[in-house]
Amino acid sequence: MLTGQRVQAETAPHFTHKQVLEILVGLMLAMLTSMISTSVVGTALPTIVGKLGGQEQLSWVASATLLTMTASTPLWGKLSDLYGRKFMFQAALLVFLFSSVAAGFSQNMGQLIAARAVQGIGAGGLAALPQIILGDVVEPRERGRYSGYIGAVFGVSTVAGPLLGGFIVDNMSWRWTFWICVPLAVVAFVVIQKVLKLPFVRRDTKVDWWGATFITGGTTALMLLLSLGGKEFDWNSGWTYGLGGLSLVMFVIAVFAERRATDPILPPHLFRNRTFVLTSVTSLLVGAAMFGALMFLPQYLQIVKGMSPTGSGLMTLPMVLGLLTASISTGRIVSRTGRWKIFPILGMLLVAAGLFLLSRLHVDSSLVVVGVDVAVLGVGLGATMQILILAAQNSVTRRDMASTTSGVTFFRSLGGAVGVAAFGAILTNRLSAEIVSLAREAHLRLTGGGTPSLGAPDDIRKLPAPVLDIVLEAFTRAMQMVFLVGVPIALVAVVTALMLKEVPLRSARGPRPETADPSAPPVTVD
Repeated sequence: MLTGQRVQAETAPHFTHKQVLEILVGLMLAMLTSMISTSVVGTALPTIVGKLGGQEQLSWVASATLLTMTASTPLWGKLSDLYGRKFMFQAALLVFLFSSVAAGFSQNMGQLIAARAVQGIGAGGLAALPQIILGDVVEPRERGRYSGYIGAVFGVSTVAGPLLGGFIVDNMSWRWTFWICVPLAVVAFVVIQKVLKLPFVRRDTKVDWWGATFITGGTTALMLLLSLGGKEFDWNSGWTYGLGGLSLVMFVIAVFAERRATDPILPPHLFRNRTFVLTSVTSLLVGAAMFGALMFLPQYLQIVKGMSPTGSGLMTLPMVLGLLTASISTGRIVSRTGRWKIFPILGMLLVAAGLFLLSRLHVDSSLVVVGVDVAVLGVGLGATMQILILAAQNSVTRRDMASTTSGVTFFRSLGGAVGVAAFGAILTNRLSAEIVSLAREAHLRLTGGGTPSLGAPDDIRKLPAPVLDIVLEAFTRAMQMVFLVGVPIALVAVVTALMLKEVPLRSARGPRPETADPSAPPVTVD
């Protein structure tokens, strides 16, 4: 970082369209790196377990990353206020890069889980900081035309991850699932180093360690509960109540810590901001509906329709195309008109419609029907996610933009964890009940006094014909219930979106609140 180079403190920095696109390329490459690396592992997990052993630790490989990513997200925004956007973004990229290399060299499951946990810390920064940096580079009125591309990265990674995973497992060592994106990360680092030059105000303040400790601790306890509940321990158990109580206590202490902090991680006054609260709640509901659908749709395609992991990944293409088209087009419309409230409302109505359509799928539903249903879901998500962040950023001063952005991102990730846990519990319980009911109707007696233990999709396909028919029908009915439960969640999000006040998007480059004072600290350029 170059120091001592003064810039005008009265106004926000101005970047040309070309410069914004160059910066955007670096941000998108970094986001693509973390998202693909996160999703590519799912396809390779059976192979990894076969090589390293530790079947009983399988759930931790995925849970470790989700846990640390969600817990660390609020911290990255505040740290970027203290130490600079560019420095913290590159730090997050390096953390992710080196932990990815370490994961590829893992010799046992313990080493892999540890590397994945560190990966999640870097991924938390790469989830929040691109949106924060874009907020620094472009004013809200023009931001829509660029934020759509960032939203599209999510859709591309959804398809690219499983496809890459399948190709690597079939043709290369599983270790390349962690190494494949290292070149992208290096390119992203170089691009950001070259093109991103932001003014950075050095403030005489301290890191809010108490707030960081209790926010992270409370989130970690909650994520452990959501990730492992129903798997490693029963929902009705001492572990559930202990982790739930610990999370609640830590969050209560965090509230008091943040109220007393000079420069809090999540400033309490944000929760008096109507737009921040409503966009956070809506984002939490979006995360629950979105991740619930994305997590369990591939299971329907692989178990019921008999598709390969690669094939089920390709079936998400209609959703990706819908998300990409809606994200880019709504961003451009918002930039042109300055109106944004209608899009999360219509978007969540489409999400509700997409989930309802998916709840109508049957064992013999055609893949064309599945494609249309997920396309509707994709359009709804594309019209919603980036607009919510844009609305939240537009409602606060520049001083609070980083905390606001990381806060909304945090609630979306938390909603995803809640959705996966809740929908997973519904799927498991409903599946057991349906198998018992269908077996009784078919006058089949289940061995072992309970439901059959379902293995991998290939194992399920080897079941005797009468049992296979029961399992496929039971799984389809269970999936129908999962998607149907998502409908009211999406409709509640419609209500919270309706409650948003449409504040006009800022287009003029007014004074930066943190530098308008003539006595403000010196500004340096990253």
